[in-house]
Amino acid sequence: MLQEQTRLRIAVDLHEATIKRLEDAEVMMELAREANDASALADAARELDQAEAKVGEMEFARMLGGKADPAPAIMSINAGQGGNDANEWAEMLLRMYFRYCERRGFTVELVDRQDGDEAGIKSATFVARGPYAYGYLKAESGVHRLVRISPFSGRRETSFASVLVIPEIDDDIDVKIEEKDLRIDTYRSSGAGGQHVNKTDSAVRLTHLPTNIVVACQNERSQHKNKAMAFKILRARLYEHEREKREKEMTQFTSTQGKAAGFGSQDRNYVLAPYRLVKDLRTGVESGKVDAVLDGELDEFIHAYLMQAGSKQAAPAAADRPERGR
Repeated sequence: MLQEQTRLRIAVDLHEATIKRLEDAEVMMELAREANDASALADAARELDQAEAKVGEMEFARMLGGKADPAPAIMSINAGQGGNDANEWAEMLLRMYFRYCERRGFTVELVDRQDGDEAGIKSATFVARGPYAYGYLKAESGVHRLVRISPFSGRRETSFASVLVIPEIDDDIDVKIEEKDLRIDTYRSSGAGGQHVNKTDSAVRLTHLPTNIVVACQNERSQHKNKAMAFKILRARLYEHEREKREKEMTQFTSTQGKAAGFGSQDRNYVLAPYRLVKDLRTGVESGKVDAVLDGELDEFIHAYLMQAGSKQAAPAAADRPERGR
């Protein structure tokens, strides 16, 4: 619920900021016309440019509409093939993501770090918290490949590290049973249960309509006690149902992110020698500003990934639309 409120608040704030920019630009245009003032026209043009940028932000925010996107992100980095170079590469990635989170204003909590035998790290896990932390950082899941002159061998070496990003899901499962979601049936008990058996409708059957879970109780002597016990059983069933659903969701997040970090599996290349280039093989986006990327300037890659993912999701919906008559 809190994540949904955060998502909606951000969307409303962005919308209001865009409207304000447009209103300011309109006022400036009117003043510029009345005064025939070139500087006022320039100010109005700048306001329009900023309003256009806000519209672009709103369009991009639409790509962050996933249920888990507002959640904190749990990031795990594991060294792959490459020995000491891979361990050092994993540590370089850890620093890169810390710098990215700092740029976005995310808070970072390092929860695990396993140092390499001679250099770098074997693995590390941290939690990034901030608006849409998982929505942004999920673009980084995959295998990252580094090509450089090794400080250990002095030769051109290739090393790998894998990055896994999953949302932090609240473990507290609050089971709420709404009256409108229930069908309550009463009937006569069929077994032993005291003097009221087969004389009054003491047995109770509860059907939870959203999940179609049915529980019944007829062992108690009164309808009130049977109903109370049925509610206890239903709550337990709903808790288990929600737990299993969350486990399935987590499996979906991780099932496509478990590639081994080795040759032929990379999603993004970072080449430091013989030339300097970072290229994402999923989107085709590349940058020659290698030092800036390794210092956390990842927006270009993350935006491209999310826009591509959003386009793929929108394509089936567009394909389902009926053609207009000619």
